[in-house]
Amino acid sequence: MPRHPDFPLPDTEAEATAELWAGAARGELVLPRCDACGSWVWYPRPACPACGATAISWTAVSGRGQLFSWAVVRHAFLPQFADLVPYVPALVTLDDGPGVRFVTRLVDCEPEELVADGPVEVVFRPLAFPGIERQVVAPLFTPAR
Repeated sequence: MPRHPDFPLPDTEAEATAELWAGAARGELVLPRCDACGSWVWYPRPACPACGATAISWTAVSGRGQLFSWAVVRHAFLPQFADLVPYVPALVTLDDGPGVRFVTRLVDCEPEELVADGPVEVVFRPLAFPGIERQVVAPLFTPAR
């Protein structure tokens, strides 16, 4: 059984990632950064893995990066994803935080034209699924033009 009634939409109120979704709703990509040493704390956690500090601030980043890895999904593994097929889940390395691998979906591109380390940039789009009234604005990526 799904953990929340709007599955597969993300839980935008989960403590660890609520700020990410709030930033996306504003059209801003934000990531947690340690106030003490400046390290990016991705995936979010209560203490910095580099120095152990617990003062962490969500910080706006440029949203530019490189395509690290991707796959082309041609068969929907959930019925809610059928209208998206084919779609491209991906890992993006962000220019502002090269150690950060951001899980996302690529949009506005032809899968066969993608290249490793190709430049990408964030775009904000609503996630919506059949049968679910709510939408969530999500940070997705597209090849940089």
